[in-house]
This record gives sequence, C-alpha cells and structure tokens, in this order.
Amino acid sequence: MSAQSMFEDDPLDDFDHREITLDGATPGITKMVHVMGSGPAVIVMTEMPNISPHVSRFARWVRDAGFTVYMPSLFGRDGAVPTEKEGSESFQHACVSAEFRAFAKGNPDGKASPVTIWLRALAKLAHEECGGPGVGAIGMCFTGNFALSMMLEDAVLAPVLSQPSLPLDDKAAVESPPEELAAVRARMERDDLTVLAYRFEGDSFCQAERFARYAEALGDRFEGHVLPDSAANTDLPEFAKKFVTTPHSVVTTHLIDEEGEPTAMARDNILDFFKQRLSA
Repeated sequence: MSAQSMFEDDPLDDFDHREITLDGATPGITKMVHVMGSGPAVIVMTEMPNISPHVSRFARWVRDAGFTVYMPSLFGRDGAVPTEKEGSESFQHACVSAEFRAFAKGNPDGKASPVTIWLRALAKLAHEECGGPGVGAIGMCFTGNFALSMMLEDAVLAPVLSQPSLPLDDKAAVESPPEELAAVRARMERDDLTVLAYRFEGDSFCQAERFARYAEALGDRFEGHVLPDSAANTDLPEFAKKFVTTPHSVVTTHLIDEEGEPTAMARDNILDFFKQRLSA
C-alpha cells in the first residue's frame, strides 16, 4: 500500500494525463483523465470537492490490484489537499453546473446528471483500449450514483456506489429516474450482475432511506453495506473537518488503512469485486 502523505498535494506524476474528447449531453466534451496501470479498466470518479490525495491513493490501490485506472477530472483542483475555501468554491460550482443534478427540487424532469452520458462513453472507450470482459466503475459522494447510471453502457460490469449523496435535498430519493432504474435492473437480471454500495450508519449525506430506495428498485441485485461510525478515521484534512461532520467517505478520507479495520475490509471487498467481475 502507498505511504504517500494525505496532507500534502499529490503531483499525480505517476499517471498519464490525457485530454479525452467524447460525446456527452453536448457533443465533443473534453475532460482531463488521469490514467495508470494495466489490465481491465476501472473508472474511478472523485468525491467532492476534488481529486484529493485520499482519492488518488484509492486509485493506486485499484492499479495495484491489476487494473488500468481512468480517473476523470470532474471538479476542483486535481491532486490538491482541499482547503476550506477551495472546497467550498468547488462545491458551489458543481451545484450550479449544467453537468450535475445536485438537487431534486432543481430537477423537475427527474433526469440523471448529464455528465453520466460522457462517463458512459468513457467506459466504452476504456473497454476498447484495455480489453477484458468489461469495465468497473466506482462513484463517491457527489458522483456516487454515477456508477449505476453507467450500467446503461454494456461494457460496465462492476458498479460500486460509495456513499451516494445526490440529491442533496431529499434523503429518500436517488439520482436515477425510475425508467433508468428499471433499465438497470433489467440489465442486471439479464446479465446476472449486482451493484455494491457502502455508507456509514450515521452519514448525514447518505442516509438509510436512500439505501432502502435502492433496495426497493433493484431487489437482491443491490448489495448495500453499512459500516459503524466508530470505524471512521478521525485524522482529517481541513475541508472534511469543516464540512463533513459525520463519517462519510468509506474508501478515502474516513478509511483507516490497517488490517482488520472495517473500512480497509470494505476497500478490499471492492477490489475483489472488480477482480471477480473483470477476470477473463
């Protein structure tokens, strides 16, 4: 496991930095994607407010497990330890961005975030480049549900939802509209697939009602896991101390990288899930 500091900016100098243009809600959207590793592809989508050292550490664990990581830059300053000011600005920008549907009340059409169209195209490209049976995907916090929306791309075989937090203003709602959930469940039934999901018991951003909604929509294809709050790391960077007042980030900020810790076991279970689904 990596010994990098979680309190110093990560230069991401072991990644290849690629500007990738793909069709999204608007044709020809270009995003920076940080790529590393070999083997089948896994799309690692950052949590709010940016690709922090905690997020890049997780990406390296995925690489070390035998995969090619594609980590798109979706908001914030890549590799930075988020400060209170930068993190707040990143959050505010994402909330008003046309790419995201942060609030149920601001989404009268009930559609998933438009950026998920681009992410599905990225998954298709990654599968073409890396081969193998298919692609894995993990979303965290703001991007948590995106891995589920990406199941509309046939290349995605191993979706993981880590503390899915949208919409922010309705704890019992999920970001996917009913027709998308129905299509995802049909695809899972057809291809015998499941989705893994993780949250902390006392998480104020991803509460029990949201997991219950997923279970209702997806049945036994949804495997929800709830960790005790006592398992969360308390040595946190500035942004998390200020704005994340309950245990939240299962595989990043609140993970304790020690054998036997529930968060470390959750990480290892996710890596095993990728191995099982993406092995040739």
